[in-house]
Amino acid sequence: MPSITVLGAGSWGTALSVVLADNNHQVTLWGRSADSAREINENHTNVKYLPGVLLPETIRATNDLQEALKGSDTILLVVPTKAMRDILKDIKSNLERPVTFVHASKGIEPETYLRVSEIIEEEIPENLRKAVVVLSGPSHAEEVSTRQPTTVTSSSVNMKAAEFVQDLFMNTNFRVYTNPDLIGVEIGGSLKNIIALGAGMTSGLGYGDNAKAALMTRGLAEIARLGMKLGANPMTFAGLSGLGDLIVTCTSVHSRNWRAGNMIGKGRTVPEVLEEMGMVVEGIRTTKAAYQLASLEKVDMPITSGLYDVLFNGKEPEAAVEELMGRVKKHEVEDLKLGETDPLNDMEP
Repeated sequence: MPSITVLGAGSWGTALSVVLADNNHQVTLWGRSADSAREINENHTNVKYLPGVLLPETIRATNDLQEALKGSDTILLVVPTKAMRDILKDIKSNLERPVTFVHASKGIEPETYLRVSEIIEEEIPENLRKAVVVLSGPSHAEEVSTRQPTTVTSSSVNMKAAEFVQDLFMNTNFRVYTNPDLIGVEIGGSLKNIIALGAGMTSGLGYGDNAKAALMTRGLAEIARLGMKLGANPMTFAGLSGLGDLIVTCTSVHSRNWRAGNMIGKGRTVPEVLEEMGMVVEGIRTTKAAYQLASLEKVDMPITSGLYDVLFNGKEPEAAVEELMGRVKKHEVEDLKLGETDPLNDMEP
């Protein structure tokens, strides 16, 4: 049986540990809290993050990183992106042999604009990593941990590694597809959190389904524009890690990004929201990174820009919406090069 170390004992790391344990893999779950590790080992619960869920007894938890990594074939990273570099440095000093790195974290690093797979490649020497794989898609931990039907994507530049991870996770409750477009899968999974913040904000402002549908549709256009500029396959954004993840994150009460946006739309400040939620809201940090990256790459991302102003410049949410609605008129498919013979040019105004 493959020996797998899961780093991050929050809701998502614990839920993925359930999937792996159901598949009869040896799973060691690492978290910083000794009390949490004791609870998982003795009670087989993680009440703080997954209340009401009984965990498989085969999951072994520890707060000792060296112990967690000992004998591991595969490392699954499920930590916030802001903690990724620090944990990778600790991993590097404790690795005895090359392993496969899988990450299920969604975000872009501000200032460097690196995706998580690129951060892994920067921090872990080539002689200590067999491959880097991302696992992404529409998947709430609350549903995965109770074995509700879920589909995700495994992506890597090394397709044998992507298929290896597909085999690790796939079962009758958790279906895994493969996709060679690592850039597109990571960009889609990261930027959908920005749009989910906006979707929550529109609900908090009292707007209805029309506004949410518009935001999601135009948000997907923004995600695809930036992704394609970075080298992604546009078809990826119509798949699980694009449209699929966008739908589930923008419409579910399980989404912490939606909840954070909803609270901001109701008048709460960002510090108040973060303090009350007590969990990382990846979309806030990713909004800053995406805004900076779009400016650098000269990619038009008006929704991201509007949210950036709300989150970091103190703009009122209502004012940001008014500005978005008042933009100059455009073709819906604004990146299409219209020629003289294009039928769209012959349409009556």
